[in-house]
Amino acid sequence: MLAVGLVVALLVSAGSGQLPIPADEVLGSVLHRLGLDWLPMPAHPRGDDTLWTVRFPRVAMAALVGAALAVAGALMQGVFGNPLAEPSIVGVSSGAAVAAATVIVFGLTFAGDWTVAVAAFVGGLTTTLLVYALARSGGRTEVVTLVLTGIAVNAVAGALLALLMFLGDTQAREQIVFWQLGSLNGSRWPYVAVVAPFAVAGIVLALASARSLDLLALGERPARHLGVHVERLRIGLIVVVALLTAAAVSFCGIVAFVGLVVPHLVRMVTGPGHRLVLPACLLAGSLVLVVADLAARTLVAYSDLPLGMLTSLVGGPFFFWLLWRTRRTSGGWS
Repeated sequence: MLAVGLVVALLVSAGSGQLPIPADEVLGSVLHRLGLDWLPMPAHPRGDDTLWTVRFPRVAMAALVGAALAVAGALMQGVFGNPLAEPSIVGVSSGAAVAAATVIVFGLTFAGDWTVAVAAFVGGLTTTLLVYALARSGGRTEVVTLVLTGIAVNAVAGALLALLMFLGDTQAREQIVFWQLGSLNGSRWPYVAVVAPFAVAGIVLALASARSLDLLALGERPARHLGVHVERLRIGLIVVVALLTAAAVSFCGIVAFVGLVVPHLVRMVTGPGHRLVLPACLLAGSLVLVVADLAARTLVAYSDLPLGMLTSLVGGPFFFWLLWRTRRTSGGWS
């Protein structure tokens, strides 16, 4: 059902916009590129070019980013054993924001048009490694220590971001704020080609760890007795989370709550087993972000709403509902 829903959402999203294109013509354009003339091509003279130059790269990026964030969220919740965990805990998003803001404020162009994206990716990974270095002691990294260290690093990153916004001019401030709000506007095939390898590699590693995550859910001691190297597994999966999240935010900015909300919704339907949760999160995350991006492009005529704002408007109330439901059924988090 998720796969069918995702295909339908991709077709509808690709055909929606200022130049509407029917779904059968969208599919006909795809089949034509594959050498199959089974369905009609877009009737508008610029329809085919619009699809392949603007629409398809954007929906492909939405699907990749949604899958990466949702799988990263499911991994975080499995590693920490806490359904409130999300990728931003380890500082990926805040580190990416500080690096991107630094590039914007000081006008750095070491990578041309790719400078902001490269800086965000490197900043996210570097912040995660810093959190681990600070939290690690005696060859071990305790979950509570890691979370508290992440909170402290996020606070410092927030202060640095405020300082950079103070130092920047009006144009730089607006660019930083727009990047933080998140958007898929301007997505192109070269950007998709950069994000795709990182996202695919991270998702493959995540799927390969499903059995170990299920054993870890039994507790650290039972997992060790069953052959799981708990410390190595946690470190490896957090690096995978950082890779997925940094790749996702590097081109589209910060998109909140996808890594928190989607795994919860999936677990409500599939149960806790990661061998089903992770593939379902992959599809559900893609579906959610494709639909969210469609709403961002079409809710207000001739405007492109910030994607992160829309996901926060939905994710925030869901988070409150989750807290209320948990308190009502079990008295809170144990």
